Amino acid sequence: MYTLKEGIDFYIEPMQNKKVTVFDTTLRDGEQTPGVSLTSSQKLEIARQLDKLGVDIIEAGFPISSEGDKESVKSISNAGLDTTVCGLARVLKKDIDACFESDVGLVHTFVPTSDVQRIYTIKKSQEEVIQLAVEAVQYIKDHGLKCMFSAMDATRTDPAYLIEVFKAVQEAGCDIINVPDTVGVMVPSAMYRQIKDIAAEITIPIDVHCHNDFGLAVANSLMAVEAGASQVQVTINGIGERAGNADLAQTVMSLTSIYGVKTNIRTEYLVETSKMIENYTGIRLPPNTPVVGQNAFSHESGIHSQGVLEKSDTFEPGIMTPEMVGHRRRIVLGKHTGKHAVKQSLESAGIKTSENQLDEIVLRVKEIANKGKQITDADLYAVASAVLGKASSDEELIKLKEVSVMTGNILTPTAVVKADIEGKETIAAKTGVGPVDAALKAVRDILGESNHFRLQEFRIDAITGGADALADVYIGLENEKGRIVTARSANPDIVMASVEALINAMNLLYKKEKS
Repeated sequence: MYTLKEGIDFYIEPMQNKKVTVFDTTLRDGEQTPGVSLTSSQKLEIARQLDKLGVDIIEAGFPISSEGDKESVKSISNAGLDTTVCGLARVLKKDIDACFESDVGLVHTFVPTSDVQRIYTIKKSQEEVIQLAVEAVQYIKDHGLKCMFSAMDATRTDPAYLIEVFKAVQEAGCDIINVPDTVGVMVPSAMYRQIKDIAAEITIPIDVHCHNDFGLAVANSLMAVEAGASQVQVTINGIGERAGNADLAQTVMSLTSIYGVKTNIRTEYLVETSKMIENYTGIRLPPNTPVVGQNAFSHESGIHSQGVLEKSDTFEPGIMTPEMVGHRRRIVLGKHTGKHAVKQSLESAGIKTSENQLDEIVLRVKEIANKGKQITDADLYAVASAVLGKASSDEELIKLKEVSVMTGNILTPTAVVKADIEGKETIAAKTGVGPVDAALKAVRDILGESNHFRLQEFRIDAITGGADALADVYIGLENEKGRIVTARSANPDIVMASVEALINAMNLLYKKEKS
């Protein structure tokens, strides 16, 4: 057993004396994601954000692919960033020259080494591949730049031949070798063995580039580090061709929090960076995405939320907190929510309630959640304001019992309202220009001759986005003496929110008239 934090034990041996370099390929791999096309200005902004995040190396693009890509890489190279800017090149002089012309500080050159790619894509023999690789490395080094060499499809390459290739480029002066799992077929145990075998033969740093076709990119990257790799290639939000690449946030936080490995990543900017990539690419993350997802530090179940509020380690990793990644802990209110969580959420916003008011707020939250609506903080505060702003039950002139509305393109909107007025059941029916208008007229009509109120203000706001947004209705009501009260209600149903708000206002005016 190993301990990384007091009271929390692991079966993983920490590597606290190790430091891992983070090589980000978001700009290059992101462009290979179907449907993603970034502008030069967006690429520059992303590069600046990655620099702020503390990424060691940014692969800014493939300069030979187009003049636009070359200019984009060059602008990033000359942006005054602290990070090293890298350009991608095949083992061809024209590709490498395009990198030189882009002012990069590192050239990443690659060639296929697996039989299936070597034979069917470049149609070269094993000996020719080695010669091309060595010549490319020497050409880069002769121009005074650092060089990283990738044996493309390394994980499907004959192991003995792969080490032969790596030894040859190492002897030619290569600075870093990259082991790509190009089609994502490795499993963690096999990745560990392969990197271990390569590390026993190679003395220069080993980098890995893992694809996520089977969802194993992060796990394979971690196993590579355990086996001796000192550099990982990752992307923000795991974007990339097909199923994407190893996710930066997941890889870095696993290395940092579980293994105790050091990186230069300023983890408090992880969520901020993730959201930028979401916005620029249009690819939205599922809420249950690890580390940066909306639900990563969210809790709903009553026992879970109570435990987390008492001590966060109960239902969170403990060694990774929301603050570490730029997140915040959220108590998501739903049908399982208890009073403790609601009270805590309200008090954190400075909202105090009586026990009876708290009970009603909890009841309303559960009613809304049972309709499939997720309760946000804004929803909760609107519900609380509505409850706190209404008259107490023993002071209510009107107690709503039932609302029925009929509407349609060939129907005149009609509403029927049933309520108790000072203990007597009353029913009213009215038509209107729409369902809300009809319902409000029916509410006013149940008072009969006592209806001497004038609607001074009526406003509807959607609290959150989406078709299930909670409607927050605000009403200003004035009596014949000029006394004005305001009331509100929040409900997923606009008609019900409007009726409840009007009745709340009527009851408040009735209360003031008696006082």
